[in-house]
Amino acid sequence: MDHILSILIFFPLLAALVGFGIPKDRIRGYAIAAAAVELTLSLLVWFMFNPADPTMQFYVSVPLIESFGVSYTVGVDGFSLFMILLSAFITLIALIALGETERLKNLVASILILEMTMIGVFAALDAIVFYFFWEFSLVPMLYIIGAWGSGNRIYAAVKFFIYTFSGSLLLLLAILYFAWLYYQQTGVLTFNIIQWFMFRIGFEHQLWLFVAMGIGFAVKVPVFPFHTWLPYAHGQAPTIGSVLLAAVLLKMGTYGFVRFSLPLFPDASVYFAPFMGAIGIIMVIYAAMVAFAQKDIKQIIAYSSISHMGVIILGTFALNAEGIGGSVFFMLSHGIISGALFMLVGVIYDRRHTKLMSEFGGIASVMPIYAAIFMFMAMASAGLPLTMGFVGEFLSLLGYFRASPIMALLAGTSIILGAVYMLNLYRKTFYGEVTIEANKTLSDLNKRELAALIPLVLVVIWLGVYPKPVLEPIDTSSKNLVTFMADKSLLSRDTLDRLRYLTTPGERGR
Repeated sequence: MDHILSILIFFPLLAALVGFGIPKDRIRGYAIAAAAVELTLSLLVWFMFNPADPTMQFYVSVPLIESFGVSYTVGVDGFSLFMILLSAFITLIALIALGETERLKNLVASILILEMTMIGVFAALDAIVFYFFWEFSLVPMLYIIGAWGSGNRIYAAVKFFIYTFSGSLLLLLAILYFAWLYYQQTGVLTFNIIQWFMFRIGFEHQLWLFVAMGIGFAVKVPVFPFHTWLPYAHGQAPTIGSVLLAAVLLKMGTYGFVRFSLPLFPDASVYFAPFMGAIGIIMVIYAAMVAFAQKDIKQIIAYSSISHMGVIILGTFALNAEGIGGSVFFMLSHGIISGALFMLVGVIYDRRHTKLMSEFGGIASVMPIYAAIFMFMAMASAGLPLTMGFVGEFLSLLGYFRASPIMALLAGTSIILGAVYMLNLYRKTFYGEVTIEANKTLSDLNKRELAALIPLVLVVIWLGVYPKPVLEPIDTSSKNLVTFMADKSLLSRDTLDRLRYLTTPGERGR
């Protein structure tokens, strides 16, 4: 059990390599079985995880390049635990939903390798190991979009790669410079971020490093104005590519802010918090308005993802336990709900080979089960109470309300705007008369599609009604991070209290 995280990280890679020797007619079942084993391992980690312990658990550190201070260091806390669970769960669901396609064996291998990189990002506690998994994740996704996408898929794949790779170069420079600063002051060359957390640097260095790392994370989110690659990538990617991109890969960026930016640069985080809050509100309102103007169903969901990622940014830079915990929970809820919505779009695309709302209308009478699940997920996306979408959005906005009530009220329009564009989509697609002949013979969800979608529905309900099993470990890590930032900050306690950042009500009397 000491090495269960390493098994969890590298098992998908082993499964991908073994998969090339599996007969074509059995590769689908093999891939689902491998993903099920991976999910079982991640659930085992959750079962053994102590939710009251704020430190890194299942910690392992083995030197890789000792002379350069690079080590294979992994561990999990309340933040990374559930991002790993999300990665394993969504990968399994996406493979269950995967329809017939060309070069299935290659696609399965790409998905399993991508799963390894995603879990590696969330488990890594060495900056170089983190960067390796972060950068390597581009390769399978580039291949998935370019080889199995539609339309102008090569352009979409290259644009995705150039944007994210360019941001990653700034991230790498920031990592190397921080390691050099650490070496200059301690005489020790290391990329272990647990050791980095204990290291204080001057305010000016914090500002520049926050910007460099922040741009790398912002492009991945994607934060406005670096968002233009995302709708195009979603529009041309195959369904399974969109599911994994929206559900997990975007969360790598927001996770980076929580794992690196906040604890390493607490004063810069305070300094840039109003700016990041303004960016988050722009994302919420601008992307929602653009979503309403779209005619392509997939583009509506793509822009809704940008809007919701804005709420996650707001929660993160509320810089209090409620906001940070809510943003991490919202990463999970958005991953599951947006993944389900992209999966649902894939269902009708497989049947009609179009995603335009004008090509549908009245299909609720033809596909009633599909219509019911789509409505449920659309409302969960809009923040319907008793769904997990509401819990994360509410906590994120509540945390930001403590920092800036007026800005939080503006951000709260995300719930109203989300309902507007989702109900407009639903009205045009599912209500009215069936006027197009091809829609009259559409088949409802089959067993394979139901097997993929029903678990998502159940999770959205379960964690909307009873989120405590997930919120408790996240809350422990959030409070620990907030206290750590306040103690590490170079600013005075009075200044922190005046800014209403970094402290919880119970700590203000300290």
